[in-house]
Amino acid sequence: MSFQRPTTQRAAVYRGPRDVRLETVPVPACGPGEVLLQVTACGVCGTDLKKIQLGLQSPPRIYGHETVGRIVELGAGVRDWALGERVAVYHHVPCGQCRYCRRGVPSQCPGYKRTGVTAGYEPAGGGFAEYVRVMDWIVAGGGLVRVPDHVDDHHATFVEPVNTCLKGLARGDVQSGDTVAVYGAGPIGLLLGQLARRRGATVISSDLLPGRRALAARLGWQAVPPDDLPAAVATASAGEGADTVFLAVAHSGLLPAALELLRPGGRVVLFAQTRFEDPVTIDAGQLGVLDKVVLGAYSSDQALDSAAAAAVFERQIEVAPLISAVYPLAEIAAALERAATPSDDVLKVLVTP
Repeated sequence: MSFQRPTTQRAAVYRGPRDVRLETVPVPACGPGEVLLQVTACGVCGTDLKKIQLGLQSPPRIYGHETVGRIVELGAGVRDWALGERVAVYHHVPCGQCRYCRRGVPSQCPGYKRTGVTAGYEPAGGGFAEYVRVMDWIVAGGGLVRVPDHVDDHHATFVEPVNTCLKGLARGDVQSGDTVAVYGAGPIGLLLGQLARRRGATVISSDLLPGRRALAARLGWQAVPPDDLPAAVATASAGEGADTVFLAVAHSGLLPAALELLRPGGRVVLFAQTRFEDPVTIDAGQLGVLDKVVLGAYSSDQALDSAAAAAVFERQIEVAPLISAVYPLAEIAAALERAATPSDDVLKVLVTP
């Protein structure tokens, strides 16, 4: 393919809390072992929204990590990729050898914590831009996923978030015949629900918004207002309680209620608790006497890359109903505002340069 490298590009630059500006920045150079992608779509993730709204990281940065793009440049030594290929990108790759990788928590690997995709400034994903540079350890470490011709760019942006949900199910030990409760029927809650059902679990979701509950029902499981969740779980489990409860909302104050929903030996998975200084008080006896477990599920797991790709590319789950709006990069402020305002008509928001 023919590509005329521009010297500059448009990018959404984070300048401080709630301050993201469309600016002109240099197109990143493509070094040895690296690739340059022309971004075709990027999902707006709740984690990035928290960073932007709360000012959790120092500016300037260019966020966006649920990225799909087309390879337009190959750095020296890149052999397994071709110009023009479409790929989904993981912005973190573990080393596979450290203590954390060996113990099955690769998201705590020091190498994994390095962000390896950037549109400029301190690497932060970079998908809210026209071009991103994918660094050598991401390229060599399996951080690129080929997108089949039959898969739409918009749908392919779900590969990374689906991976995180599969990791959540693994952490929650979801099995066939289980009863699973999910607080939240936003994009993550709806992905968790679909994936849990594929494992043969009975799923009950709760959400304050009736439109989201209706979509969960259309996708195949019961969804109720939060106050009705205990009764629904009791009915579905013959009074025994849920095997796994997912907190797919950032309201950590729900943890005590989530523990009460569990049967003895059950697990609460904290999925949306992605910032520090978020204290909550629980009844320790629920854990010490009833063998209940509270654990987190943060980010993706490279061991699940193939399963995540198959779930999206083979339509094992439905992602199209979760896409609420697609904004051009020029309207990034509106895209972020809409994504940060939960409502019946807002689930996943995408940005397309």
